Amino acid sequence: MNTLTDKVAVITGAGRGIGRGIAMLMAEEGAKVVVNDPGVNPDGSGHDDGPADQVVAEIRAASAGGGTAKGHEAVANYDSVATMDGGENIIKTAIDKFGRIDILVNNAGILRDRMVFNMSEQEWDEVMAVHLKGHFATIKPASVLMRQQRYGRMINFSSESGLWGNAGQANYGAAKSAIAGLTRVVARDLGRYGVTCNAIAPRAWTRLVATIPGRDGNPDTDRIQQLDPDMIAPMVCYLATDEAWNVNGQTFHVYAGTVALLQHPTHWRTAFKPGMWTLDELSKAVPDLLEGTRNPAPPPDELEVPGRNIEVPL
Repeated sequence: MNTLTDKVAVITGAGRGIGRGIAMLMAEEGAKVVVNDPGVNPDGSGHDDGPADQVVAEIRAASAGGGTAKGHEAVANYDSVATMDGGENIIKTAIDKFGRIDILVNNAGILRDRMVFNMSEQEWDEVMAVHLKGHFATIKPASVLMRQQRYGRMINFSSESGLWGNAGQANYGAAKSAIAGLTRVVARDLGRYGVTCNAIAPRAWTRLVATIPGRDGNPDTDRIQQLDPDMIAPMVCYLATDEAWNVNGQTFHVYAGTVALLQHPTHWRTAFKPGMWTLDELSKAVPDLLEGTRNPAPPPDELEVPGRNIEVPL
């Protein structure tokens, strides 16, 4: 029995990679799918209807051939999520074609990697527009409809870069970290109306990953198989089901055969005193708080760093 039968799903960035896998599996599970993809290059430039059209054709071919997607439909949309008009048009496509929206998957993304001291304002703004504003641009119109119908599933896409950091990705990492925060807030705003909002931080080998500085663009076959983008889709589909009605405001790290629930930011160690701290007191208390942690990017030994010789128990 298909778990998403007759549900209407909107998936952004669904022409390739992770998004394509989600669209194909949701169709197999019975959903009617809006395949959104403007067909841009990894940096967001260009436009091509082909990727979205190809996925729609594959879904329809499976239906025509009597596959598990039989009887279900797909339609392409080529709008960019970087504008409010684009986001509204994406959601409108679902309403015009299928009459409602039950599932929203915010997967679209681009990269404009640069070390922070070299990053331009345009590189910052364009990544923020697609990722962070792009989530809001679809969530806003979808939330109005889902609130009215007292039902909905939203699945956002955060990233390891945003949760743990990755050199050269200040724009992308900031946006993806903000998306995790946005997910928690939207979950609180909409949970009372029967609408859930969760996030996925995926690890998969996609064309975006291949563009990251220092990454090998030609990994070995075993690594490609382990990080197959299609392996993200089942968890996304599960979060879209009725069975996941009480899963809300969570972020999951998903890759290969792993599904890990990430802990929300919370106090780990605490130093307290009544009244205001002095700098001398903090110079003793903070190293105790940091014991067992590490500096993710310490300066090289040959660099003279004031305070380096002060003992800090790490």
